[in-house]
Amino acid sequence: MEGVSDLYSYITVYFLMGLKQSEILAFLADKHNIFISERHLRRKLHQLKLYRRKYYTNVDEVIAYITENVRNHGQLHGYRWMHLKCIQNGFVVSQEVVRSILHIVDPDGIEIRRRRRLRRRQYKNKGPNFLWHIDCYDKLKPFGICVSGCIDGFSRKIVWLKAGRNSNDPRIICGYYIQIIKDLGGCPQTVRADLGTENGIVRQVQVHLRELGENHTHYSLPPFLYGTSPNNQRIEAWWSILRKHHSQYWLNLFHKLKDDGLYSGNFLDKSLIQFCFMSIIQKELDTVAMEWDLHQISRSRNAVSPIGKPFIMYNIPEVYGTKDYLCNLSSADIGDYEEQCLFHNCPCDDDFYELCVIIMSENGYVMPKTSTDAVDLYLNLRHQLLPYFAT
Repeated sequence: MEGVSDLYSYITVYFLMGLKQSEILAFLADKHNIFISERHLRRKLHQLKLYRRKYYTNVDEVIAYITENVRNHGQLHGYRWMHLKCIQNGFVVSQEVVRSILHIVDPDGIEIRRRRRLRRRQYKNKGPNFLWHIDCYDKLKPFGICVSGCIDGFSRKIVWLKAGRNSNDPRIICGYYIQIIKDLGGCPQTVRADLGTENGIVRQVQVHLRELGENHTHYSLPPFLYGTSPNNQRIEAWWSILRKHHSQYWLNLFHKLKDDGLYSGNFLDKSLIQFCFMSIIQKELDTVAMEWDLHQISRSRNAVSPIGKPFIMYNIPEVYGTKDYLCNLSSADIGDYEEQCLFHNCPCDDDFYELCVIIMSENGYVMPKTSTDAVDLYLNLRHQLLPYFAT
């Protein structure tokens, strides 16, 4: 049985993730073997002073937080997503208040987000880890930022979302795949990806690993499926979510640098973008993935997939009448394939990285924490390096 301090910690973490009381109880029981009543949970929440509908945060603080967010990629969020961000950052505020604040501080953004809805064909999936969808997001690629993603088809939980300097090397994509199956202790029953050489090693490893897993003779799908982008609809659809809530901000920023004559697409400029912006973008991708996993998926008239939070659908599939389809593997089985992977620890070319570090040290520059700081560092480094890279 977990200790009292552990119970308080779990309750606090799940509450700040935005989970409902029933969802907190489900996670305590399923993941920590802690069984308490809803009334007991309410008492603990009261003792921890964790509330949803009382002791609201001062509205000026909420306005300041939202105003700061809409200056960056938060300007792409709707009021439900922004409300979840507020909850996860410790604010006690209602959706209606967030909606009203957005109408005041970001009326243009609200108008931009108005759009038509399209009816799409139905998608069916048996359960978590039954089918993963892998793809690369190329919109930021002209600026040296290559994003690779994987989504669980049943729950729509983000399996990985990584920014790197290369998405064409199959060893890099396999590295993302191997790292996540090491963390999970197994592989999915099936992986679907677009036709392309970048997925070749993942296909080979997935086929071999599934043969090593449990009950591999009873699978209804082959271990790996190639197909066109329209057939890889789960991840393709999610890229539009990413653009709406994150990448459009960076596209606008990088295109402005280009329009101002401050980005030419050569080795120098791409490497500087990678050096100055990669860590910030990766941190924001982590945040977007977490926010997505904890948001409530809206009901669709044409959908047969379950409705709920991806995080819960993935981790407690029994609530939705299904099971986890993970193909369990030993660490030794997985480790045998690490030599086929390439893990980049440096955001750009190694020699270029060392050069930038030296210049920063000589001039007292520090690594940026915001997009504004990153632009300043980019311009300063570019000014000093451009004479040496001029053709």
